[in-house]
Amino acid sequence: MKHLISAYSWLVGGLYFILLLFIYIVLSFFILQKTLDPFIKKSLKLLFKILFIKVHSEGAENVEPNKTYLFMSNHQSLFDIPLLEAYIPTFVRGVEALRQFKWPVYGWVVRRLGNIPIDRKNIHASIKSMKRTEKILKKGKSIIILPEGHRTLDGTLGQFKKLPFHLAKQAGVAIIPIGLSGLFQLKHKGSWLIQPRPVKIKFGQPISPDTIQSLSTEELRDFIRDKIQDLIE
Repeated sequence: MKHLISAYSWLVGGLYFILLLFIYIVLSFFILQKTLDPFIKKSLKLLFKILFIKVHSEGAENVEPNKTYLFMSNHQSLFDIPLLEAYIPTFVRGVEALRQFKWPVYGWVVRRLGNIPIDRKNIHASIKSMKRTEKILKKGKSIIILPEGHRTLDGTLGQFKKLPFHLAKQAGVAIIPIGLSGLFQLKHKGSWLIQPRPVKIKFGQPISPDTIQSLSTEELRDFIRDKIQDLIE
């Protein structure tokens, strides 16, 4: 049965997602990104319903719509990015692995929508991406970054990279930690099975710029990791 459910998820969910990508590309030429964003969020929420994935969101009231934030989350599954885009209650763009920008259709869309590529195998290119991200944050656009740098292989929270926390100290905006739960069991790296189940996205309290500046880069990294760990169920 689980193989049939998984086959349905890949076929129906995949066709729906590809259709959305083409729609996004077309609309992006006629509609401003901020105006298009509510449609993207609604269409991604519908994707989870189509796949019989019940999403519980908690703490979204911690996000003030007119403020700029650096969101940081754990990374469990390929469903993380659609979930974050759908349920973060403000306009946000993300930092994604460079290889994803080379994927057909999806790569065109994320580039068109203004996401930022990062080549984690090249430190100089990574620093350049973080500087670009800093400029975007200072212009008032919120950003989501996954500081583990890759999906967990065993369901536990991995070690965090230091570079996102150098960015955090330079950007001068609050950090909102996010804990994602249930997505590793839904679909984890190394398995093609999609096993629909309830998942949760939990927003923590904002970490103020003053608190960020009072900590060293290493202390901030460990502090945010602990905050995210506390949000994971």
